[in-house]
Amino acid sequence: MKFGTGFAAVILAATMFGAHAARADQLIEEYNAFIGEDDLYNSSNARLQEPWQIIRQDRANFHRFGVSQRGDQSDSFFADAGNRELVERMISRGTIERSARSAIVRGNVMINVRIFRGPRGDYVNVLVY
Repeated sequence: MKFGTGFAAVILAATMFGAHAARADQLIEEYNAFIGEDDLYNSSNARLQEPWQIIRQDRANFHRFGVSQRGDQSDSFFADAGNRELVERMISRGTIERSARSAIVRGNVMINVRIFRGPRGDYVNVLVY
């Protein structure tokens, strides 16, 4: 059986698309949270200085301590304490603008967190509203 160049182009395109689709990052979960005063301090009442520490504390407050503010949404990913321990690495692999970092450290801001699974591991993208 003989195939023309058009068929070969279709096979090549399908192969390339299939390979690209297999590598595509997958959105695992997304949630919104209000970073309030309680989220700015750890369990020892020390003021947190890094956005990843504050996001981690927010999730610990929500899932472990039952402390939440208006606008906080639940998520299943950070309900697991082991996943909360990965927040610093996940933020370093993802995106967060400098202005968002500053706003989170100041507090009293609404954030959106998108959790992704990619070929190099899980990561988060953080936006401030």
